[in-house]
Amino acid sequence: MPQRTTITRNFTTPGAHMAEASSPHLLFVGGAGNATLGVDVVETALREAQARGLRIHVTNQEDTLAATPTVSALADTVSAVDFSVRGESAAWVRDRIAAGDQYEIVFGVREMAQEAVAEVADALGLPGNAPDAVHRVRTKDEARAHLTAAGFLQPAFRVCVDEKEARDFLAGSTGPWVVKPRDAMGSEGVTRIESATELAAALEFLPGNDTEGVSFIVEEFVEGPEYSAEGVFIDGAPHVLALTSKELLPPPNFFEIEYVIPAILPDETAAEIEKQVVAAMTALELRFGQFHVELWWTERGVVLGEVHVRNAGGWIHRMLPHVIPGLEWFGLVYDDVLGRPVDKAALKPVRGSAIRFLTPPPGRLTAIEGWDEVLAHPALIHAELAIAPGAVVAEHRSVWNRVGHIAVGADTPEEAQALARKLEAGVRFVTEPAE
Repeated sequence: MPQRTTITRNFTTPGAHMAEASSPHLLFVGGAGNATLGVDVVETALREAQARGLRIHVTNQEDTLAATPTVSALADTVSAVDFSVRGESAAWVRDRIAAGDQYEIVFGVREMAQEAVAEVADALGLPGNAPDAVHRVRTKDEARAHLTAAGFLQPAFRVCVDEKEARDFLAGSTGPWVVKPRDAMGSEGVTRIESATELAAALEFLPGNDTEGVSFIVEEFVEGPEYSAEGVFIDGAPHVLALTSKELLPPPNFFEIEYVIPAILPDETAAEIEKQVVAAMTALELRFGQFHVELWWTERGVVLGEVHVRNAGGWIHRMLPHVIPGLEWFGLVYDDVLGRPVDKAALKPVRGSAIRFLTPPPGRLTAIEGWDEVLAHPALIHAELAIAPGAVVAEHRSVWNRVGHIAVGADTPEEAQALARKLEAGVRFVTEPAE
């Protein structure tokens, strides 16, 4: 088992976190991933903890701790613990309790750390999701089967271990289909195929395709616009904060290139989506933290997609506080555990926000025009450009290929969407063929 290391930090710089020793203790499991978005999410979550006077102990894998110093600087204590090793975080926390530590809240935001978060909360007898429930939703086919048994609409699917099994499923089902990993994120390895002739290429695109016996999922493609529901559990019950509409890059390797919050939908459609999401979270026996549920609106009604017991990605954590003024999404979780009152009636969208993700054509980038105008716009919520002249833009295969984004706020979602599209149209990427 990997050696456990605890590093205690005493802050004396101006503005450093100096909670009282008697303050409630937050154990933040999994820290942040080494990416701009992941760090920003966790810094936001920790600042909302600081605002409530919490003492903060962050755990993460040792190399990622070293790569995310701004996260560690917001904590009172940090420890190197490998959340990816099943049972490691729970064993570590039992040792800490035996040594005299005490925690009142266990939380974390990283997708890959959610099972560790649940295991730690369970070990301490603190509010959290049951480890079995988290494992179920993190294993896509298990979640599909559970929701189907509970009466929710789901696409037909099969877990396969080789090309023959996948071809058998295609022969007995209706296309198009989606080929994807059982456990991944960010649309990694996801491909839409129209016929069996495209299957081999889709299997090559799967992560770990060179490892014998790695299972994957083939499922029927769901026709209809895609949305997601962003929410939080209050008193153990799911509460939808807002719905998000999405525009996707065209197949075969499709992923989101636009979000609009709240989704531009008829009231009755939004109400039905929220009803189905709340019922699904209850059926999946989830009860704690935040949630992000992907879904489609189809001729048959709501078809549920993947369920996540964490905040949404894609900078939605920055967009929601504009849409719901004063919202502290992570702070709601802390307040709920601490028994502090939450005014659910105030948690409704009253403004609009939109984000466009930049996907320039493949090639060697020679120039970028119009970016300064984006940064100067008064409605800008957040913008990032992670590419510069000289870089090579690769073929777009997953969200990791998005090279930047523009998020804006406005009085209505329609105005926000129009503005985000206008700003994106003003950015020109000049490319030439790459060798």
